[in-house]
Amino acid sequence: MDPIKLSICIATYNRAEYIGETLESILPQLTDAVEVVIVDGASTDNTETVVRRYTERCGNVRYVRLPAKGGVDKDYDLAVEYAKGEYCWLFTDDDVFNPGAVQAVLDQLGNNYPLIIVNASVKDSTLDVLLEARKLDVSENIVYSPDDFERFFVNTADCMTFIGCVVIRRSIWQERERAKYYGTEFIHVGVVFQQPLPGPVLVVAEPYISIRLGNAQWTGRSFKIWMFQWPDLIWSFSDYSKASKQLVCHQNPWRRLHTLIYYRALGGYSLNEYNKLLSQRLDCAWKRIIARAIAVMPGRIANTFMMLYAGLGHNNQLIYNLQNSVFNARQHTGNER
Repeated sequence: MDPIKLSICIATYNRAEYIGETLESILPQLTDAVEVVIVDGASTDNTETVVRRYTERCGNVRYVRLPAKGGVDKDYDLAVEYAKGEYCWLFTDDDVFNPGAVQAVLDQLGNNYPLIIVNASVKDSTLDVLLEARKLDVSENIVYSPDDFERFFVNTADCMTFIGCVVIRRSIWQERERAKYYGTEFIHVGVVFQQPLPGPVLVVAEPYISIRLGNAQWTGRSFKIWMFQWPDLIWSFSDYSKASKQLVCHQNPWRRLHTLIYYRALGGYSLNEYNKLLSQRLDCAWKRIIARAIAVMPGRIANTFMMLYAGLGHNNQLIYNLQNSVFNARQHTGNER
């Protein structure tokens, strides 16, 4: 039997509704050199029942059920630990591979890249409506040399908020710091950017993945994640200039009023978030008054304002998120908080 070249590593928790579709997109593309490793953080739904159907169908699908929920970062780390492949493709439990994805990556592994980033298209939660054709706006494959790693950081960090784009050599993952990134939601970003990689990095332009937008399990914690956890992670990297980090994300995005209005429009920012996360951070009374006023602003007003703003820029992803907010009058009634 050929040695495993590529391990598709999936961390999952309570995704019985989606993981079957994910695996259906992967299994027809498997070869003897590719395996799927699924680490289940003690799901309480019937995820195990769904996954077992696929382990019975295919010997290259392995399922590991953990005794307790450890968090997504730790579970991905464990999936890489269990993997047998020279490379690990860190993939999500609700998105799907497009045809040709696995072979396209296999064709590149012989070039000995330490890391490959695979482009994706962005779709709605049903995968029926295309919102963005390419998450990375590139039409041809790009190779970044080690001397150009800062430009790679600027150009790809936002795309890498989606873990499913990452294909990394397993030995590099294992030799880098990982536990310090448990709880960030972005262990892969910490592993990749904590220091430059030892060799050229490939970005695959073709969108071989379809992302299901707005389906992340931490959506209810999005304000804390995007206002604090993500910026703290990006600004913790010492090998990149402040200017480069600023291009990836603002160090304190919660200080920007239009950002607070946007999260109010989504339903992610309320008096609860203000009291827990902002009231003690804001350094003068008038800033606290404004931030608190936004937190109690009628959500539908915030949503309408931001919908008009998004429409001017024709931002399909932004419009989609706002349309699916609890405060969007056309979609929901009586749910304001």
